Amino acid sequence: MVSAIPGMLGLGDLEREIAEGRIDTVVTALPDLYGRLVGKRIHGRFFLDEVARQGMHVCDYLLACDMEMDPTPGYGFTSWDTGYGDLHAVPDFSTLRVAAWLERTALVLCDAHDAETGAPVSVAPRQILRRQLERAAALGLFPSMGSELEFYLFHEDYAEAREVRWRGLHQGQGYIEDYHVLAGTFAEPVVGEIRRLVDASGVPVEFSKGEWGAGQHEINLRYAPALEMADRHVVYKQAAKEIAAANGHAITFMAKWDEAMAGSSLHVHMSLQGADGAPLFSGDTPLAGTPAHASDTFRWFLGGLLAHVRELACFLAPNPNSYKRFRPGTFAPTGIAWSWDNRTAGFRIVGSGTSLRIECRVPGADANPYLTYAALLAAGMAGIEGRVDPGPAFAGDVYGAQGLPQVPHSLGEAIAELEASRLAREAFGDAVIEHLLHFVRTEQAVFETRVSDVERLRYFERG
Repeated sequence: MVSAIPGMLGLGDLEREIAEGRIDTVVTALPDLYGRLVGKRIHGRFFLDEVARQGMHVCDYLLACDMEMDPTPGYGFTSWDTGYGDLHAVPDFSTLRVAAWLERTALVLCDAHDAETGAPVSVAPRQILRRQLERAAALGLFPSMGSELEFYLFHEDYAEAREVRWRGLHQGQGYIEDYHVLAGTFAEPVVGEIRRLVDASGVPVEFSKGEWGAGQHEINLRYAPALEMADRHVVYKQAAKEIAAANGHAITFMAKWDEAMAGSSLHVHMSLQGADGAPLFSGDTPLAGTPAHASDTFRWFLGGLLAHVRELACFLAPNPNSYKRFRPGTFAPTGIAWSWDNRTAGFRIVGSGTSLRIECRVPGADANPYLTYAALLAAGMAGIEGRVDPGPAFAGDVYGAQGLPQVPHSLGEAIAELEASRLAREAFGDAVIEHLLHFVRTEQAVFETRVSDVERLRYFERG
C-alpha cells in the first residue's frame, strides 16, 4: 500500500490485486452537479491496459442534465446544437481505493477535461473547487475541511418506498434517538456496516450517533485537505446508500424529507494551514465574547463568510427542498451570525489553540461538497483580502434575535442573490456562474410547474 490509510491503493497495488483475482472491476466516476457519482464499471484488465493510461470518454451532458438525466436546454457548455459530445475523464490516482462494500471492486474518481483541447472543464465540480484551492495556495492558505453528514434510515427499501410514493414510510426508530446508545444498537446492522465498510475504503470514520430525528443518524468522517475531504464525502454518500440497499433498507440525504421532522444537515468544519502545515487560525489576540484566542486571518476569514454567505447560498442549498430546512428551533440556522459553541448560529466557533475552527451550519445533507467548500473558501478569502471584521460574537438565541441578516427563505431568493453577486463572478468567472445559475433555475422551474399533493389537498374540493 502507498498510504497509511486502509483501503487506499496505488496503481501497482491495483495491478497485483487484479492479477491475483481479488479485484475484477474498477468503478471509474466523476461527480456531477448534484454531487452524484456518474461513470462506468470497467473490467479490471481493460482498465489497466487502456483507461489507466488514456482515461475514458463520457457524454458531456452529464454536467448539463437534471436529476432525471434529461438533457437540459439553455446551457452554454453543451446542447443539442453542439451534439452533446464527449468529455475526457482522466483518473486521479490519488483517489484510487478499494470499494470494500462491493465484491472485488475498486473505485477511482476522475477529472473532466475537454476532449479536443485537453483543458480542464471549468464547470466540473472538482475543477470548481480546485480553482479556489489554487487561489488559496497563491495566498499561502491550505484549507482543511470536515463533513458532518446526517441521514434518515427507513425499514423499507428504495423500491418499496417508490411503490408507495414515499408515503407512510417506517423510520428506523419510533422516537428521537439523539445520542441514544440503545437506539443506535437497533440500527447497528446497517449503520455499523456503513461505518466499517466506508472506513475500509479509504474514508476514515470517527463515529456514528443517533440524531435529533426518529430514525436519523450521523456518521462523522476524519477531516482532511479540502479536495480529499470532498472526495471522501461523495464516496461515503454513495457507499451508504448502496450498503443500506444491500441490507433491504433505504436512507435519504434530503435536506427536509418530511415537514414535521428535523432536517438533515451538512455541518462543515473549516481551518487553514500555511505551506509548512502550521495552523493559521490560532493566535494571541482574545476573541471577544469567547474564551478563545485567534489570529487576524481567522477573524477576516470569518468576516468574509458572514458578509457573503447569502449571495453564495445556491452553492450550499441547491434546490427548493433545501430551504424548507431553515426553520427556527430545529438546529438549522435562520439568522446569519457567529457565536461561541452555539447551535442556533449559522457559524459556530469551537476548539482552541491549534484546533480552533469554524463550523458552518448552513448547508444541508443534499449539498454538493465540492461546490459548498468552493463557496466557503471564496467568501473567506474575500474576507482576508478585504480585512473584513466579523464584529462581536453573538450571545444567546439567534432564532429570537432581531435585525440579523437571514439565510435566504427560498431558492428563488438565493438565485436573485447569486445573480447580483459581484464576488461570485470575480471568484468563479462568468462561465461557471452562468452554468450554475442555469442549473438552479432549472431546479426551481420544476417545482414551479409541477402540481403537488399539498395543492390538491387544499384546492381540489374547497378551492
